Amino acid sequence: MQYNPGWNNSSVNLLHVRAVGPGDTLHYIWSSIGAPAVLLVATASQSSALHINWTQLLSPAPAGAIWIDPPSSVVYSAAVVFTKVFEYGEAKTLEELFYPTYDLSDFSWDSINHTLNHTALTAEFTGVPATDPSGSFSNGSVAFRVTAYEGSGRDRLLPSLLHTANSSKVEFVLAGVAPRGNGSRFALEVATVEEMGVAQKLRSARSIDDEYTPTIFETLSLVAESQNGSSTLSFLQWKATAYGSQTPRREDGIQCRSRGLQAANWTLPVSGIVRAYFGDGVGSTYTISAINISFGGEDGKVYQEKRYLSWSALLGFGQPPKDTFSPLVISIMAVALGTPMAMLLVGGCVVLFAQRKRYSEYEPIN
Repeated sequence: MQYNPGWNNSSVNLLHVRAVGPGDTLHYIWSSIGAPAVLLVATASQSSALHINWTQLLSPAPAGAIWIDPPSSVVYSAAVVFTKVFEYGEAKTLEELFYPTYDLSDFSWDSINHTLNHTALTAEFTGVPATDPSGSFSNGSVAFRVTAYEGSGRDRLLPSLLHTANSSKVEFVLAGVAPRGNGSRFALEVATVEEMGVAQKLRSARSIDDEYTPTIFETLSLVAESQNGSSTLSFLQWKATAYGSQTPRREDGIQCRSRGLQAANWTLPVSGIVRAYFGDGVGSTYTISAINISFGGEDGKVYQEKRYLSWSALLGFGQPPKDTFSPLVISIMAVALGTPMAMLLVGGCVVLFAQRKRYSEYEPIN
């Protein structure tokens, strides 16, 4: 993990996470220059390196300021941008009333240098609006907590996401922000940038096994698929829940919904690193999609009471991890289903045996 590589000023944030495999390298480049975003770059070289022209990156024309060397080693690149936070409630006409949008590209972000943990492989981007006329952020902030992984495992805290070494976690946190209405709910807009020939698809997987995330039976994945080979190139995966506590429990769950994935070529994500890597022609030469992820129940009271909301998602390369039944659940199912079947089998054998055995009180005449 490198903070602002080649730049000594902490007034901006750029975090480079580099994972080296047997014959490839995965690059995650996180930044809050503009809207918070991450570049995902996979290379077929163990020695591929990130290069940044800082003067150009911080200029009004950053196109070409970020590149991977050697360029021929890049086999896949994409970006995920967290663009806006919406706040809305219900009007008297039962329609949704939207308050002025929080554009994350207009936020002021703290230096992540003091939150960077090279042992735990974590960092935190914390920001507030540059102007806050409503005063909602006087005691609050928006944060994106980033975690990298060295191997496979499962997070200890809910929603206990299953991860691999090919993935990282981002946690969106809304803490202490005063709602602008009674029963306000919030939504996060997430945009993706993909190369031509790659399409985003939203998948939903349901399972009866909620062992690791109690009462949550749905997992959603936003996957980038090659239109030619139909192979999955990258993913953003999350459970259909958020939580209203720093130490989440089942009772702290907040309803999480995903509103339809749409093409978003009409609006370009305002992110410095996206323009710096993909160039100024993002809208014409790359595919941009956007999805809104909303949090809150029917009345939005969970956040109103606790003033805290956290939502976790996994992002990475290749296929998203899939949960399987654990040995404990398999054993319970085997006992629960096997015992009645065994009783039916034994009972059937007893009945058949009893029917075959004939009883009589009379002796045969002959």
